[in-house]
Amino acid sequence: MSITHVQLLSVPVTNQDRARDFYVDTLGFELVSDVRMGPDMRWVMVKPPGGQTALTLVTWFPTMSAGSLKGTVLETDDLDADAARLLGLGVAVSGIENAPWGRFVQFEDPDGNGLILQASAGAG
Repeated sequence: MSITHVQLLSVPVTNQDRARDFYVDTLGFELVSDVRMGPDMRWVMVKPPGGQTALTLVTWFPTMSAGSLKGTVLETDDLDADAARLLGLGVAVSGIENAPWGRFVQFEDPDGNGLILQASAGAG
């Protein structure tokens, strides 16, 4: 097999506009695409600046209920500043936790999808 990276991950949401605004305005992701796919479907894709993996903010997978995605890890170069920024924007962020692999905080997007913001040990 010649797999090189994960290109796309679907994040189940209830409101694509609200989710897009959270990932773009709050987390600083780039809006890659926001286009209609039909009368009741949109392709909304975001990604971290310079990242290879994008997220699609989806409403159309009946087996993926909004808020069911847990454990998505986002890497940061400045955990303290980013956690403080999220708190300042009203995002409920856990306290910073230490682990052998680095430091991290946990929080949720507006639909309850669980995210981890992590600064890996030895990174940077």
